[in-house]
Amino acid sequence: MLTMATRAPQTDGRRSAAAARRRAREAEILAATRALFDERGLRDAQIEDIARAVGINRAIVYRHFTGKEELFALTLVGYLDEMRLDLEAAAAASTEPKERLAAVVGAFVDYSLEHPAFVDCAQALMRRSGPELLDEISESALYRLGRAISTALATLSGALEDGVASGDFTVTDPTLLANTLYASGLGALQLARVGILVKEAAPGVPTVGEISPQQVREYLVASALALATLEIS
Repeated sequence: MLTMATRAPQTDGRRSAAAARRRAREAEILAATRALFDERGLRDAQIEDIARAVGINRAIVYRHFTGKEELFALTLVGYLDEMRLDLEAAAAASTEPKERLAAVVGAFVDYSLEHPAFVDCAQALMRRSGPELLDEISESALYRLGRAISTALATLSGALEDGVASGDFTVTDPTLLANTLYASGLGALQLARVGILVKEAAPGVPTVGEISPQQVREYLVASALALATLEIS
């Protein structure tokens, strides 16, 4: 009995140390992925480059992550956690519902414009169906991603809910609107990157115009305010 009692803590200690090393290695890989995203963009960040930046081979990357989709999903978690702090700071700057909503949406746009790889990463994952993500991403990683999205959007939902409570907004489902604003905002931010609008100069005759990031920002803020006060019968 004495021998078993003295060996158990040693075994637990080795397991704890191994788990700590694993978490540290995963953090290194995610940090390298984030750095490559910010430097090159999503398309040019390859697993080989990520492994090389950490000083390992690609096989070790796959020991820690199920594949590229999971690696990208957990990198997105880092962006979302970072953005959430900006949204919370924006929400705390005003108690007036419309000003608060405008500030939160504006902070979302500002963060996205500053981190274009965040937009690419979020859009890449949104193009996959739920079953596809479940096939390619572990349940624990998918849970972490869902939690990061929900906590970031909670600030937006909270601003909408407070506006409903004060009578300033007429939203029937703040959570649905928050998710819609998030998804549509990611799409609109592509306009800010491309800077081009397509329009019809004459019937059947296309032409292009210019649009600035500031115009996109103003549009998304105005759209959020309009949707929040829209009367739905």
